[in-house]
Amino acid sequence: MGPSSTTLLCEDRRPGVLLLHNVDPLWPQKDILDALSQARTILEALSENLPTVREVRVEDQLLAMRLSAFDPKEWIVLNWCEEIPGLERSEHLVPMILETLGFRYTGSPGDVLALSWEKTAIKTLLTKMGIPTPAWKTFEVPDQHDWHVFPAIVKPAREHCSIGLTPQSVVMDMGELRRQVERVIEELKQPALVEDFIDGPEFHVTLWGNGGVEVLPPAEMDFGCFQDPRERLCTFDSKFEPGSRHYEAIQVRIPARLSEEQKGELEKVVRSAYIAVGCRDYARLDVRMRDGVFYVLDVNPNPDLAADTTMALCAGQMGYSYGAMLAKLIDLALERNRDPIVAAPERALSR
Repeated sequence: MGPSSTTLLCEDRRPGVLLLHNVDPLWPQKDILDALSQARTILEALSENLPTVREVRVEDQLLAMRLSAFDPKEWIVLNWCEEIPGLERSEHLVPMILETLGFRYTGSPGDVLALSWEKTAIKTLLTKMGIPTPAWKTFEVPDQHDWHVFPAIVKPAREHCSIGLTPQSVVMDMGELRRQVERVIEELKQPALVEDFIDGPEFHVTLWGNGGVEVLPPAEMDFGCFQDPRERLCTFDSKFEPGSRHYEAIQVRIPARLSEEQKGELEKVVRSAYIAVGCRDYARLDVRMRDGVFYVLDVNPNPDLAADTTMALCAGQMGYSYGAMLAKLIDLALERNRDPIVAAPERALSR
């Protein structure tokens, strides 16, 4: 069966698909229009591969009410929600509500999504499992007398999407470190995570599957145009601000420039991290390489599914159209719900 026609169930037995996504009325108008445009693209792509598709737009905190018109036995949810509007860091509540209502849905359960926001907990788990991750320390107050590894990078300990990351986040001495730790604690109101800065190539790696986990072709973030190591990182601007220096200058190479041996080692590391964290159906990992070692920077069990993301581009390298990729995610969830043997592995670290 080719990737353009994933059909675990006959069409007359396949449930309808609900595209669940969030749009916050308080967002800037440009962001709202972008989100609606991306949702239309997903709906159109799904409709090319699946018989019945509907949109459920979450614009308030009444998620259960918005789903009340749909019978959970007849629908499966493609979960593209990053939060419930008005509730910070509420990504994990969406699958919890879906489970309470009896809906099948794509992606990881709520406890895994909640865990992914706690970078310290993720790094503790990876370290315990012997999976390489940069040396690190978390600071609740701006006191760094026991940190002496430079260059270092200072990150918010509870964010996604490179929020709070700028070239100034890469620090070269104690003075710069103190200023950046103070900035994170005071401006972002959360602990600062300080890491050894791995000044090497960065890879965004998508994985999908349950039990048998497949690694898609890695995407390489090429920082070759930057001489200053402070610039060699994926900032918020590089992901979301077309026209910005990082957005325009960082080249995405698919597939990545890796030898077969390096590719095999990378796949081993990311597959181990995916399983250790308890990811389900699909996830994207951010990894850097130094001296032949692949270090896991971040685990995102709810990556963006938009058509211009590395996930979609890497699936395209495997022959999947955009619609076929989305149908694949639906089929993974259907197969998991149909087969009671397939379950998320027990994680080594409880929350």
